[in-house]
Amino acid sequence: MFIPFWLLLHFAATAFMTGLIWFVQVVHYPLMAAVGPEQFRDYSRWHQSLTSWVVGPAMLVEVSTLALLLPLVDSTVGVEIQLSLLLLVAIWLSTAFWQVPIHRALLEGQDKAQVRQLVQSNWCRTIAWTGRCLLIGKVCLTLWTPTGPIPTL
Repeated sequence: MFIPFWLLLHFAATAFMTGLIWFVQVVHYPLMAAVGPEQFRDYSRWHQSLTSWVVGPAMLVEVSTLALLLPLVDSTVGVEIQLSLLLLVAIWLSTAFWQVPIHRALLEGQDKAQVRQLVQSNWCRTIAWTGRCLLIGKVCLTLWTPTGPIPTL
């Protein structure tokens, strides 16, 4: 079967967000604790502003192209699509009701307990995006059927 462009675009957005969330989880969020208290408000404001430009488009591509996957629910990849949808809902809910409020609180100034909570709570999104990437990768592999001769080395 031919893999539609929008499915590849969805996978690319999901893979991008998976890599980005791992970077944020392992490097970026933990380093917030190292920012001095005097600079933390400015740092937090800049962080939120600049991060929106990076994650916003990818998250919008991801959610909009997922809508195009829904007709595949009755196919051989239906379970993967449904699980992927649930994980994306969990990611968006976690972002809106867990991480965004912590980020808003950090605009008031450095609070190492809040930074720790941000790192800990972000594991939910890190695991969910990793699961989504694996599921959508499986969908792509399941739907892809090579045509022509098998390349030889």
